[in-house]
Amino acid sequence: MPFKHNTSRRHHIEKMKFRVTNWPEYEAGLRHRGSLTLWVTPEALSRWQAPRRKTRGGQHRYSDLAIETTLTLGLVFGLRLRQAEGLLESVLQLMGLALAVPDHTTLSRRARKWQSPNKRHNRQVPPEAPVHVLVDSTGLQVYGAGQWLEEKHGARSRRSWRKLHLALDADSGEIIAHTLTDQDTGDVSQVEPLLDQIGGPIGQFTADGAYDGKPTYDAVIDHSAAAAIVIPPRVNAVEPFDDRPAGQRDQHIAAIGRDGRMKWQVSNGYGKRSLVETAIGRYKSTIGRRLRARSLPVQKTEVAIGCAVLNRMLACARPKSARRKAATA
Repeated sequence: MPFKHNTSRRHHIEKMKFRVTNWPEYEAGLRHRGSLTLWVTPEALSRWQAPRRKTRGGQHRYSDLAIETTLTLGLVFGLRLRQAEGLLESVLQLMGLALAVPDHTTLSRRARKWQSPNKRHNRQVPPEAPVHVLVDSTGLQVYGAGQWLEEKHGARSRRSWRKLHLALDADSGEIIAHTLTDQDTGDVSQVEPLLDQIGGPIGQFTADGAYDGKPTYDAVIDHSAAAAIVIPPRVNAVEPFDDRPAGQRDQHIAAIGRDGRMKWQVSNGYGKRSLVETAIGRYKSTIGRRLRARSLPVQKTEVAIGCAVLNRMLACARPKSARRKAATA
């Protein structure tokens, strides 16, 4: 049972313990995450120069893939733009490649209009197979004093938080959709933009109670009519009194009233929602809790590259864990 229902006696509940069953492969993958050859790929080097444009305007010297590689390198190793420029320049010199490296002003300018190619590194099933989508959001701090100014001097800062909205594939653990908004944007309003990034059908959509309501159900059904929607209804939610057919939300309300909320969670697989919370924790521990960019367009680029980094890391090393049996007295 969730700890919030056992606050007074949680110290009596033994914590579950797990062991990694594929430790040699997992350890090798963790080491490979720090390899420069993982982030500076032959594909990027072969397509370093930008293709010649046929429309009016100046010619790009570097391709989008070259800009992405440089930004990715800085994001993985926690470097600013100038340091990322210097690291990549030294790597290319050691490789004996006569390639020019984008300077920090070029990186900052090109990041404003960079578009994510929406690569999927860890997809193990055909794209047309229904996916189990997990959705959640979290806050990311923005560069600047922010809350300190407000608390210390009572000054209202325009830069305090951004909200990162994620959609996760429950089977592969891959981030398949994301959006970045200001702190005042509601979670429900981003369901449709997230679903628009998912090309295949949805088998199940799982989210927490913040997404409960007709707009979420309508957005999911419009995308995939056969999708099962698992969202816990509000505590004071009631079944309709008219003769219309019961929808999925009405069925959830009836099941909770009949069997209880805990049994409803188990029977509908609601516990898998913890995987998206784990992905959020992975993002904050690996990429960071604070956005480095200052403008929203560049922040969106930073988040898109951060999600791609996590997907590539997950493809390199993903632990397979098994629960340990409790010791008998």
